[in-house]
Amino acid sequence: MAAGTAPPSGTRDFLPEDVRRREYVIGIIKRVYEGYGYEPLETPAFENLETLLGKYGDEGNKLIFKILRRGEHEATGQADLALRYDLTVPLARVVAHHQAKLPRLFKRYQIQPVWRADRPAKGRFREFYQCDVDALGSPSPLVEAELCAAISDAMVKLGFSDFTIRLNHRQLLTAVLNSVGIAEELHGSALVAVDKLDKIGPEGVGVEMASRGIAAGAAASLLARFKQTAEGDTTPFQALDPHGTAAYANLASILALADGTSARGRIRLDASLARGLSYYTGAIMEVNVPDLAGSLGGGGRYDNLVGMFSGQQIPACGFSLGLERILVVMTDRGMFPPSLATTPADVMVATFDQSGAPHAVRLAGGLRAAGLRVLVYPDPDKIGKQIKYADGRGIPFVAILGDDELKAGTVTVKDLKAQAQQTYSQADAGAAILEALKRRG
Repeated sequence: MAAGTAPPSGTRDFLPEDVRRREYVIGIIKRVYEGYGYEPLETPAFENLETLLGKYGDEGNKLIFKILRRGEHEATGQADLALRYDLTVPLARVVAHHQAKLPRLFKRYQIQPVWRADRPAKGRFREFYQCDVDALGSPSPLVEAELCAAISDAMVKLGFSDFTIRLNHRQLLTAVLNSVGIAEELHGSALVAVDKLDKIGPEGVGVEMASRGIAAGAAASLLARFKQTAEGDTTPFQALDPHGTAAYANLASILALADGTSARGRIRLDASLARGLSYYTGAIMEVNVPDLAGSLGGGGRYDNLVGMFSGQQIPACGFSLGLERILVVMTDRGMFPPSLATTPADVMVATFDQSGAPHAVRLAGGLRAAGLRVLVYPDPDKIGKQIKYADGRGIPFVAILGDDELKAGTVTVKDLKAQAQQTYSQADAGAAILEALKRRG
């Protein structure tokens, strides 16, 4: 039986059009991040297993792809390495390891793949890219406000106009859980259920909370308070413990600072926002669009994470945009610009016979030097077949070098869309094709 050719479940092959779209989105996000003073960083695809374990909570630990020990240790079935689960824990390790080389305020962005042993679904993969942006070294709410502004700028430049940045605080959420009588040892379970609110709704969350041992009355009270705050009623925030009151004040500062940025009017306080990762300590954020269950990205403050590696507490906050989900939504909505390149070349140089191949290669070099993308057809097929190939690939121009052109030092350029052709000197052909492309926009 022949081996299957499909990639592993939850992964994909990226054909040329897919790659162009990904690079388009990544390019916009990188330019926005760099506009806020964030610097690039890359880390290995895999980490030591102990680096990752215990950083994501029990649910996250189950989704880590472990790598079995190799060589003589393979038979033990033990793992010592793992594919990175996210880009945040590796960042914390980098800061702890290279602290002497890094500035006190370190602002970095990182766009690389991560892996999770999750159940694949639409917009959910086992291998996917994250587009992270983080600032370490400052506890100021200005950090969160600028993160929200950067995410807002990226979304707008990608063409989104209907997104919302949801904002909450882990300590505020903890205070609300306490206020409805959910025992502290059940907070983690409650948050895992609450984190699914936008996917399974209040009834589903209530059922899941019951399965996790949370009393029906406490769950109902919690969901009722979420509904109150979603409708703009801040009463549930007015009778909280000191930690909850301080958290609410912190959120008010973030909102006030964000009001002076591009995120103005796009941020809303949402007391039900939980974020499933256990390392968050303060403000948490998500960006949502109406027609997608789940978010396009999220993040928050994680002031204790670097300390797990270095023993020194360093304030940190970050946000991650999910590239795959952004691509899914942009494709479904037809958001990619028509001008985005969908062809391999601007012009194809036809080859009549092997003796003409050196001339075709030289012409192609001159056209590339003029700034064009050039494909040389390598086989001496009939000219009709070559033109059909170019037309089928969407290549707009074909450069023809026949005997007459070779003798005269010219080239005939055929415009496939206009069904017209014109002869130029070989030195002038590049500029003429560029001008024609420019007129087409």
